[in-house]
Amino acid sequence: MIRSLGNEPPLLADGRRAPDKREVSLRWLSGTFLTGITSSVLMGVALFAALDGRQQLAIPAEAFASVNTHEDSAVTRGGRLIAPAIAARPSDRAIMEVSTVVHDGDKEIVRRQPFSHVKMRLAANHVATEDYPDFDALAIFAADEAQPAPAARTGAIYGSDVESEVSLKTVPFPTGKSDFQAAPGMTLDEVEENVRSNGSALTDGATQVAALYYVDPQRFSNEDNDVDLTSGLSARVLEQNMTVSAPESITPQTEEFADDIVPARQDVTIVKALMDSGYPEPQAKMLSANLAPPLGSDDLAKGDVLRVGIIQKGEQAKLIRASVYRGTRHLVTIALDDNSRFVEASEPPMLDAIATAFDDNSLSVPAGQNLPRIYDGIYRAALSYGMTKDMTALIIKLLAANVDFQAQLRPTDFLEAFFSVTDSSGRATPNSELLYVNARFGDTVTRFYRFQDADGNVDYFDQDGKSIRQFLLRNPVPNGIFKSGFGMRRHPILGFARMHTGVDWAAPRGTPIIATGNGTVEKAGWDSGGYGNQTIVRHANGYESSYNHQSAIAKGIVPGAKVRQGQVIGWVGTTGESTGPHLHYEMIVNGTKVDPLRIRLPGGKSLAGEALAKFQDERKRIDTLLNNQPVDQVASK
Repeated sequence: MIRSLGNEPPLLADGRRAPDKREVSLRWLSGTFLTGITSSVLMGVALFAALDGRQQLAIPAEAFASVNTHEDSAVTRGGRLIAPAIAARPSDRAIMEVSTVVHDGDKEIVRRQPFSHVKMRLAANHVATEDYPDFDALAIFAADEAQPAPAARTGAIYGSDVESEVSLKTVPFPTGKSDFQAAPGMTLDEVEENVRSNGSALTDGATQVAALYYVDPQRFSNEDNDVDLTSGLSARVLEQNMTVSAPESITPQTEEFADDIVPARQDVTIVKALMDSGYPEPQAKMLSANLAPPLGSDDLAKGDVLRVGIIQKGEQAKLIRASVYRGTRHLVTIALDDNSRFVEASEPPMLDAIATAFDDNSLSVPAGQNLPRIYDGIYRAALSYGMTKDMTALIIKLLAANVDFQAQLRPTDFLEAFFSVTDSSGRATPNSELLYVNARFGDTVTRFYRFQDADGNVDYFDQDGKSIRQFLLRNPVPNGIFKSGFGMRRHPILGFARMHTGVDWAAPRGTPIIATGNGTVEKAGWDSGGYGNQTIVRHANGYESSYNHQSAIAKGIVPGAKVRQGQVIGWVGTTGESTGPHLHYEMIVNGTKVDPLRIRLPGGKSLAGEALAKFQDERKRIDTLLNNQPVDQVASK
């Protein structure tokens, strides 16, 4: 080994001496140092490029995994104490050139116009470009947004692309004189030969016909003096076997019927389920004893629904019927007969409250996270993506019936919007119009489209052509706090169990109360039955709403007065049999008091006929532009 490695001293030339091992080469040290710095810089640049310029390692899936879905939160080993931020991506915004058609007198002008399509993750760290108004629930529900001019600035989406502006004009079909020389008429022999030769092609299924379709002259004309094929045709509906009687006045001794829905969230006995819902023990045991034999058990399984029919007269509540459902499938019903004994009975008419008995989304408490409120999240995201405050306020108002704006955002909440702009910057102007919104908050999806009818009225409708505006609101005190629900409970003053036929919303004395829908005031004044200052509003289709314990009734709210949805009709108080300032709100449908939070309310107006067909064409064009998929779930509240 010594021989192979060599043990002779190195050969030196030009007077150079052998290096001293105790010395350090300055060139070697500086070269090593520069190499290390260069390597670190190159690795940093490569990592930054791989992350696409983002400084946060959190992605929406990680943020969703960090949501604590349990009530008792605890930090585990390795868990993050601060929720990771969600970064917005540039790909969430796109500017499109879309052909639109606008009616200008007797002409239709087709032009290309820029539109902005944004998909906003509301939980991202958006920075609002300008100040926005503080949350005011009363202003959201009561204020009416400004309606655009009858001639919409944006118009409707055109079905084809155009290179430049095109002007189209429709003129009546010339049914009178023509510039072309008319051909001579056919002889009878020619007509017969034509029918025989073409008759084989004119078939209706297996039946051969020999007739041609006529052309309606009105189809090609807009003159009022043209031929009207429908003149002289009319229809009148005559009602038979109908008797109109005066409405019966309601007194404290008037019998009132109500259905109480008791969902079983776990395996439980009928007695315990009823007692937990506020029924006295004797009534619970009596109902269980009569219900158990036909049911085959005195227990309710998880997911069962117990429906109890009650007649209340004054201070007395009488149980007259009980039904058990497994999900929405009816199992058994018992009811009182003429001898006041419970016997098996037929299934009562189905209620929507049965299917939604376990739907508590409206009262669920969001998990604690370091995220803003939904109201702030919508404004911050919308303003940062170039929308105006007026356009954002319109979105807030349209979503108000289905979204709790004071709840905290979830990492999966998002808002998609499609609106007109003026240039490639993608920023809206006061003349911009909102055409489409798709919002997801938790498991609730709300999607609506803008549509202008033949009269120039503009509104927003869901995919089926139903107005997004609710027929009735569920909460007449937007700033109130939910305190007591619908069902049997122990009366705080009288000291015994009775049916609570409404919902209580607590708020400071003097808090405004708004009308939950358009209607006519039926009663406004003092009620001797314990309701104090009471206002009853009659709505369309048999719906009524009752507002009780008011400190005062608004000026002009008198029987026969018309009110609109969102109008202030009174103020919260504690008049009548009340232990503190709150509003006792009741909803009555066809004379029966129902749960305002669970009943499935009808929507607003619905499009029909030619208007619905035009809306469906407009909706399909927008869905095609945005590559929309069918909605799996829509808002039901």
